[in-house]
Amino acid sequence: MIENVSAVLITKDVEHCIEKALDSLSDFQEVIVYDNGSTDRTLDIINSYSNVRCIQGEFLGFGPTKRKAVSYASNDWVLSLDADEAVSPELIGNLSAFIDTDPNVVGIIWRHNYFLGKRVRYSGWGNDWLVRLFNRQRHNFNEAMVHENVELSSASVRQRIDGVIVHDAVVDVGQMLEKVARYSSIRASTQRKRYSISMIVFKSIFAFFRTYVLRLGLLDGKAGLVISVSNANGVFWKNIKRYFRA
Repeated sequence: MIENVSAVLITKDVEHCIEKALDSLSDFQEVIVYDNGSTDRTLDIINSYSNVRCIQGEFLGFGPTKRKAVSYASNDWVLSLDADEAVSPELIGNLSAFIDTDPNVVGIIWRHNYFLGKRVRYSGWGNDWLVRLFNRQRHNFNEAMVHENVELSSASVRQRIDGVIVHDAVVDVGQMLEKVARYSSIRASTQRKRYSISMIVFKSIFAFFRTYVLRLGLLDGKAGLVISVSNANGVFWKNIKRYFRA
């Protein structure tokens, strides 16, 4: 049983994936789930786990919401996980041994991303090392509304942990459209710069080129093509929404 690390997640309407995430965290004495108003079976599933404590609250943006969730943990050491992620047995076995007395140390974990059950090795999704284990006395998430990260300082010491996080990034193609719609609205609401229509088109085309060619998305086959188009759509709609908001 892992007693000195709290696993922390935020959720909303994730009945399709939350069981896999929570099953992978069965060795944790404490799992904190901060739910943002689920209306499906998410809460019923969460409440069926004896090691999970569920707190309900509003969505404040991804960074601020994750900071809020971290504040409910009993331990200073926190493993942050998304609802569509699961930790490997190897990672579980290495977490307790990793915990250091130095709160400046952060754990960097390799995330394997999957598209409709197939692992994506390129498209910007392959070399995906993320800071997910940290001591909240020295580190926490930034205030970014989307694409949030754990803030590091010059004193932070990065250390890799063996094991992986399995990320079922896309289980349904329609899910990508929903993410583009949601994320582009959040980013447009906080973006200050307003581009011309011609620049928006150029930036969208370049987003596709960067993912499909520069990041070798073409080697991921159909998945790489869909991811590249999705990235281009995200750039287009974020900037178009900002353009017409002025």
